[in-house]
Amino acid sequence: MTAAFSKVQLQKTLPPTTKPPVLYSTLETVPLGGNSTDRRVQYVSTTRFEAPNWYPDGKAWLVNSAGKLLKIPMGGGAVETVNTGTRTRSNNDHGISKDGTLIAISDQTEGATATGGGPSRIYTLPIGGGEPTLITPNAPSYWHGISPDGKTLAYCAQRNGEYDVYTIPVGGGDEKRLTTATGLDDGPEYSPDGQWIYFNSVRTGLMQIWKMKPDGSEQTQVTSDEFNNWFAHPSPDGKYLVFLSYDKGVSGHPANQDVRLRRMTVATGQITTVGRFFGGQGTQNVPNWSPDGRSVAFVTYQLVPQW
Repeated sequence: MTAAFSKVQLQKTLPPTTKPPVLYSTLETVPLGGNSTDRRVQYVSTTRFEAPNWYPDGKAWLVNSAGKLLKIPMGGGAVETVNTGTRTRSNNDHGISKDGTLIAISDQTEGATATGGGPSRIYTLPIGGGEPTLITPNAPSYWHGISPDGKTLAYCAQRNGEYDVYTIPVGGGDEKRLTTATGLDDGPEYSPDGQWIYFNSVRTGLMQIWKMKPDGSEQTQVTSDEFNNWFAHPSPDGKYLVFLSYDKGVSGHPANQDVRLRRMTVATGQITTVGRFFGGQGTQNVPNWSPDGRSVAFVTYQLVPQW
């Protein structure tokens, strides 16, 4: 086959720019209940926002941006700031209870200085907003999941120099340590039947997805490949996991990386790549399935040069 081109002009490349690039954040959705991976752009902003949760009615998403929580309506409309009272430094570890009555946040207002936030603590507040209630006086603590019955929170916390998975009653109380392996254990989220907690652990070298019983027993490796796999989110019917994968040379879960969004069929262990894009920290740190289990929401980023 031969291709012919006409009216082609060769031009010099643009000169180097001294201006910082503009960051674009894009909220996207993709269907994951079947074979389609047809991504849809839902919202774009030139401010950084992160970690979309789907509201239980399926009509909006909850994200964080510059310490605030924002409600982004589906199909357009005004973006609302959720009232979080005196807690004004929420990070990207937040979520909504299954019954839609409360929001859990990880906030760094307490102990903040002029140069940054204090250690993260977990709070809950009514779904419509209000003054948060402190759940984890110990810090740092980063929320990741709520049990299906709404009684227990699961989170990652650093205690005595080690990051492990913990649980605590939703109203507060004594926390329970579930993992003790050396190295980071993070991202706990309950399976929809409440029988398992999925999490990611670096205990075998690369970051991989694991699961365990809610009491911490039967810790079992789920993925074993040449990627660093983070933040496994089970679908509402329990058939799939969606997680974020970095190349094996990337340490931690930093922002502004080339990453993969991947889906695992739980019954077979088969993994498929849903998308490859520029993202990482903030892309899908927390539960992101639609209530009907058909789609997931995630954030991609672009750094666009200025001249």
